[in-house]
Amino acid sequence: MTTNGGFEPVFCTIVPPHVLDRLSQADDPVLAGPARRTLQRDAFERTQRRLTTVIGAPAVALPAGAEPGQPHRTVYDARHGTDLPGTKVRGEGDAPGKDATVNRAYAGLGATFELLLKAYGRDSIDGAGMPLDATVHYDRDYNNAFWNGEQMVFGDGDGEIFLDFTIPVDVIGHELAHGVTQHTANLTYFGQSGALNESVSDVFGSLIKQYTLGQTATEADWLIGAGLLAPRVTGVALRSMKAPGTAYDDDVLGKDPQPATMDDYVRTGRDNGGVHINSGIPNRAFHLFAVRLGGHAWERAGQIWYDVLTGGELEQDAQFTDFATLTVKAARERYGDGEELEAVRKAWEQVGVRTL
Repeated sequence: MTTNGGFEPVFCTIVPPHVLDRLSQADDPVLAGPARRTLQRDAFERTQRRLTTVIGAPAVALPAGAEPGQPHRTVYDARHGTDLPGTKVRGEGDAPGKDATVNRAYAGLGATFELLLKAYGRDSIDGAGMPLDATVHYDRDYNNAFWNGEQMVFGDGDGEIFLDFTIPVDVIGHELAHGVTQHTANLTYFGQSGALNESVSDVFGSLIKQYTLGQTATEADWLIGAGLLAPRVTGVALRSMKAPGTAYDDDVLGKDPQPATMDDYVRTGRDNGGVHINSGIPNRAFHLFAVRLGGHAWERAGQIWYDVLTGGELEQDAQFTDFATLTVKAARERYGDGEELEAVRKAWEQVGVRTL
């Protein structure tokens, strides 16, 4: 845990380590090999991030002539290497090229920027116009995407279990949302606060997808990473916010371990205390809340979550009850004693989280 407003070393991946661990034990080396190499690369990047991070928000130089309220996107190509950021292949305002991966990354950065600005009045990740950088074609058969505290990085997948990580826009939004958390509440990446960190990213990743598609809460699929799993996998996504624990049930990957309520909360020392697992509980609370309100989830429901994340009262080591209580307070402060207040209380009650 950091103190005095310091920033934790940030390295957040979309595919949980428990999934890659299971995959790395597959009998087929075609499946196990990329998973093992991905785990090794993730461990290296995580260590590098820890060793090179200085306390305090990283200084970011804005491009010359940068205008407030406008995105500043740059996409790089690692060309299957691991040196970051790689070779610049598309800058802000450049026309689409022939590489669909580059184009998807560019569009996903833009969709995230647009939602933050138009829905919440936030100018990029840090609220001060931070440039959005992404690197594609990272490493070979790399089965992950990550935010390293400064930029996005996307693997191409192994083609057997995972496809190109730029395909689901919610994966892009999820990882960039870790940057928003880093620059606001900076939730400690362990236990319940870490699960909240992951859940907030799932929430805003899903909202970015819904915003891009123009969907209402009832129209949305509430899946994280739909389109990412290869055809041979028995599953629909990495996670389901609507029904945690049902995203996949596969011979190689195993069964989705996410709980839907506190009755099934998983106590584990792995995955930083189960941050990718127990995030299913606050995920479902948000889904229940948004669907109960109806309409566009990024409006009232998303606004309340954003208010809590950025309001300054959420402690870095916050537990589920702390976050839930602040959502009740935020609902009352923004909307009074209306349906929002009752809906958010019922949502947390349904997943077994107390509000004080």
